[in-house]
Amino acid sequence: MSSDAPLDVAGSLRALEANSPLVHSITNDVTVNEVANVTLLWGGLPVMADDRREVAEMVAGASALHLNMGTVSEDGEETMVAAGQAANERGVPVVFDPVGAGATPTRDRVAARLCEEVDLAVVKGNYGEVSALAGDEGEVRGVESMGEYADIAASARRLSRETGAVVVASGEADVVAGEEAVYTVDGGDGLLTRVVGTGCLLGVSAATFCGVTDDPLRASLDACVAFGVAAERAAASDVAGPASFKVAFLDAVAALSPEDLPAPEALAERVRRAD
Repeated sequence: MSSDAPLDVAGSLRALEANSPLVHSITNDVTVNEVANVTLLWGGLPVMADDRREVAEMVAGASALHLNMGTVSEDGEETMVAAGQAANERGVPVVFDPVGAGATPTRDRVAARLCEEVDLAVVKGNYGEVSALAGDEGEVRGVESMGEYADIAASARRLSRETGAVVVASGEADVVAGEEAVYTVDGGDGLLTRVVGTGCLLGVSAATFCGVTDDPLRASLDACVAFGVAAERAAASDVAGPASFKVAFLDAVAALSPEDLPAPEALAERVRRAD
């Protein structure tokens, strides 16, 4: 089936270079440093403000807000809701990563609340998290997706229609769903699954790309394609294993330029209509 996906990876990279969007992240303690670095290396400006007293002030100057509930807490829940609603008031796109949704009732409740009380531009989770949020059967142990997900495209589209957000389900092939269409994005490398937090990095990548386009579907597709190209180049470099791959991946993100990308036709071939 041919793809009619909105895709302009080179255009997004040029816009990132020209505009340096400020990306406000409220994220987890495990990957906060890598999340900040990836934001910077794509061309954005990271800020990791998570004090409830200042999040509304900080998000007022941001180009995008990234919420990640990887180490969710009671105070963190209230902070994310406050920041998300402040972003909505100012028209700042919100990207939500419901880390661990499906693993515990607490995380299910927090994720559902964010979806209900904040107008989200993008929801980015793994197959298990997206399935759980969509009300389908999903197996999540800790923050990792387990099991088989033959209907992940249908789950992602259902969640997109319920929330009004673009839904990115990350896995062997990323699934990107809008209310009207679902796409799969091929690419990346298996070493991504050997490094903790690469899902967090894809989430903030989507937020950074959302900072330079008004179309969250295009931003999500561009981010997934660029992320996959960077991972492939890192894996093809002289890496000895997951640790050196992580460093090589950050270098590959930094080195990715519009002029250095595969041809637009080759990038488009990575994206397929899934419905």
